[in-house]
Amino acid sequence: MDAASYVTTCVLAYLVGSLPTGFLVGKARGIDIRTVGSGNIGATNAFRALGRSAGSAVLLADALKGWMAVVLLPQLVFGMFKIPPNSATREYHQILAGIAVVLGHNYTCWLKFKGGKGIATSAGVLIALVPSALLIILVIWLVVFGLSRYVSLASLVASFALPIAVWISGYSVLLIIVTACMGTLAIYKHRSNIKRLLNGTENRFGSRSTKPGDLGEGKVRET
Repeated sequence: MDAASYVTTCVLAYLVGSLPTGFLVGKARGIDIRTVGSGNIGATNAFRALGRSAGSAVLLADALKGWMAVVLLPQLVFGMFKIPPNSATREYHQILAGIAVVLGHNYTCWLKFKGGKGIATSAGVLIALVPSALLIILVIWLVVFGLSRYVSLASLVASFALPIAVWISGYSVLLIIVTACMGTLAIYKHRSNIKRLLNGTENRFGSRSTKPGDLGEGKVRET
């Protein structure tokens, strides 16, 4: 029974995460977001390619996917398998849901397993799992972004600091390990940004780009 409930949680969370919000919002506006800017379907590229209102909608929807997967899906699965709501396995179901929803966003089956970079969806997961640690890395993100104007650099530093923030906040060793894995995945997904940062070719938020397909707007790399 436990194994079946864990598998069901992972599958449902993956499917929730796999909903390509940025792609769908872009299509509704007649734009294939994969062909503009960084080519990524996440919130940052949506801001650049689709505008602030659409970008904000994508950001909130992607974060909501993460929160829903952790908070609501385990309740649904517990009801399906008649598991008591105060079961000791609840945290395990929530953690698995958090991991699966981020993987679904990053590697969506609907777009040939090419998705976003998981920052917004991870934030939704962290709101549910480690809210006090999220506040710490949010401050770190804002400070780095404010000083550098690099969205990617802010996301990289925040991802690196995540497990440290979880440890400082007094969460369990399991959550420290899980968030370390989430941070590592986020850094891995930013490997092209890292190369551009090292080469000095990464564009700051609000900078102009003359590359084809950039819609003449400020170039922002996806996070």
